[in-house]
Amino acid sequence: MSEITRALEECGALQFGEFTLASGAKSDYYINIKKASTDPRVLYLMSQLMAEKMQAENIRPDRIAGIVLGSIPLAAALSMATGIPFVMVRKEQKDHGTMKLIEGDLVPGEKVLVVEDVITTAGSSVQAISVLRENGAVVTEIMAVVDREGGGKENLAKSGVALISLVKGSEIVKGKR
Repeated sequence: MSEITRALEECGALQFGEFTLASGAKSDYYINIKKASTDPRVLYLMSQLMAEKMQAENIRPDRIAGIVLGSIPLAAALSMATGIPFVMVRKEQKDHGTMKLIEGDLVPGEKVLVVEDVITTAGSSVQAISVLRENGAVVTEIMAVVDREGGGKENLAKSGVALISLVKGSEIVKGKR
C-alpha cells in the first residue's frame, strides 16, 4: 500500500457505499479528498509527493493552477513546497469585484501546471485548461492526487495535456471491495 493510500484511509477520506460522482457516474467507492486536504498532515504529504513527482518528471512550471474550490488547498501547499507562485481558476465568472476567471498573476506565455484532487472524466479540468489557455498560459501537464481511471486521461490527451497522478483508483481499492 502506498503512503498516500494509507494516509487517505487513515484520515477517513476513502469511503465505500453507493455514490454519484461529479461526472454523474455511479461508484461503489468515494474519495473525499476535501477531508484529506483539510488535514494538515495529509495536505503536507500530498504536496511533498507532488513536489517529488515534479522533480522526477522534470516538470518546471512558472505557475501552479488550482481550480476553485477543491484543488486550491493543494495548489497553495504545492506552491509553498516549491516556491512556485499559484493562480486560482474559477469555474464561473462572478458578477461582482474584478469578475475575473483567474485570480493571481498570470503572464502570457508562462508554463502552468494544473493540480487537481481527484480526476474521473476531467470535465472541470478541461474547462479550466481552456480558460488558462485563453489567457495565454501554456498547459501541457496536469497533476492529480487520484486518477479514478474514468476516461480523464484520454479526455485530457485530446487537449494535448498529460495526466500525472500520485495514485490510481484501482490501486486504492485493490483488495478493499
